[in-house]
Amino acid sequence: MELRHIRYFLVVAEEKSFTRAAQRLGISQPPLSMQIKNLEDEIGTELFYRSSHGAELTAAGQVFLNTVQPIQQRVDDAVSLAQQMANGELGQLRLGFTGTAMLNPVLPHSIRLFQQQYPKVQLRLEEGNSLVLIDRLLNDQLDIALIRPPHHVPIDIHIQTLMYEPLVVVMPLERMIDQQQEIQLKLLKDENFIMAAHSVSAGLHDAVLDACRSHGLEPKIGQSAPQIVSIVSLVAANLGVSLVPASAMQLGIKGVQYLQVAEPKPVVGFSLAYRRNTHAQAAINFSSLIQSLLKND
Repeated sequence: MELRHIRYFLVVAEEKSFTRAAQRLGISQPPLSMQIKNLEDEIGTELFYRSSHGAELTAAGQVFLNTVQPIQQRVDDAVSLAQQMANGELGQLRLGFTGTAMLNPVLPHSIRLFQQQYPKVQLRLEEGNSLVLIDRLLNDQLDIALIRPPHHVPIDIHIQTLMYEPLVVVMPLERMIDQQQEIQLKLLKDENFIMAAHSVSAGLHDAVLDACRSHGLEPKIGQSAPQIVSIVSLVAANLGVSLVPASAMQLGIKGVQYLQVAEPKPVVGFSLAYRRNTHAQAAINFSSLIQSLLKND
């Protein structure tokens, strides 16, 4: 007995006509009648009373109907669930992000839209630094991550740059510099730069060093701080200066000022990271959503 036999039987039972059932199934009537006859032969009894007016269930046919209807429903449900899973509409999305990435409004906006479009997908969020998130991607503990990409990324990880965000100078408010709009980084040659260690925030660490060196400045590394909030807070405490993504300005920490940097304008990447040849459809859907969001902005 095959599933198609059950499906054919159910349609004939519902339509009470071989002719109408054949039309609904998109096949001709003789093959349909033959399939039902084969089913009856396998069961060993007639399931329908056939007449010129149509087809009525026998007592055996009614019992068979009551038994196989839940089976067909379970098969239909299984097909639907499999299709939803294949389309990334079910399951989970394990999404990693760095602290600085969360400051960019694109990330919370994309998470909100994803939840609206894929309400049956369980979203599991994990914050970490870029190196940790990349390692978790490699170990299949995350599906996708939003990071500030470091210089060196394992070959099995694909980095898809979404945008570049400007880096701005943050310095104590009390230390005024004779610059109205932009600052030359060379003017900060005697300042201590408060930075996250490379092991903690590799992407931002690399971007800050690149920015300074592109301006002919080898920064004096001062106090280390693990997060953007702590970096800006230490600047407010007059322990040094730093370069931070422009989105950090929304933190609203008092006692600091933000200055644009003169040409060449420094930037830091804002990127998606995922394993090459990933088969996680929910991650593919999230990637498409965030790219569409950026394209339409």
